[in-house]
Amino acid sequence: MAWQTHWRNDQQGYGWISIALHWGMALLILAMYPLGLYIVSLGYYDPGYRIYPHWHRSLGILLALLLLLRLSWRLINPTPESLARQAWEKWAAHLGHLGLYLLLMLVLASGYFLSTADGRSIQVFNWFQVPASPWFHRQEDLAGEIHFYAASAMMLLVGIHLLAALKHHFIERDFTLKRMLGLTKETKE
Repeated sequence: MAWQTHWRNDQQGYGWISIALHWGMALLILAMYPLGLYIVSLGYYDPGYRIYPHWHRSLGILLALLLLLRLSWRLINPTPESLARQAWEKWAAHLGHLGLYLLLMLVLASGYFLSTADGRSIQVFNWFQVPASPWFHRQEDLAGEIHFYAASAMMLLVGIHLLAALKHHFIERDFTLKRMLGLTKETKE
């Protein structure tokens, strides 16, 4: 095995940009869910009541920007061939990825509407601000419910995605997980 040397995807594997976007987003998503659960447990006078929601909103905006970058990158890059052996596995992988993207979009949109329902913009780590939406004013209860249930469904799908990757690695013994880690098969010339 060798390390991937390409920045762009090809038919055999993922390039470093796709790999970095995948793992960066994965780490953010995995951090955001427990942070969100912790935030809803805080009382008004808790010292973290002002800090942690600010971090959560800021990370959410960064995650939305990464998602836009990832989807744009995906449009201009080939998708490597699936290593799944069965047709149903290819369809399941395709539907799983589509579900992850759609749920992530729903989580990000509902989080934005939840955060701006009072008319205030989102300060992103005090670097810049995202203005509030004029269309979803005072709907924080609805946005909060959608945000929670969509995030929980997404985490369930993330768990299935992780189990599928481990199945490919340990049971199928194919190269699916290794190529997302940036490894390539040695080629004899």
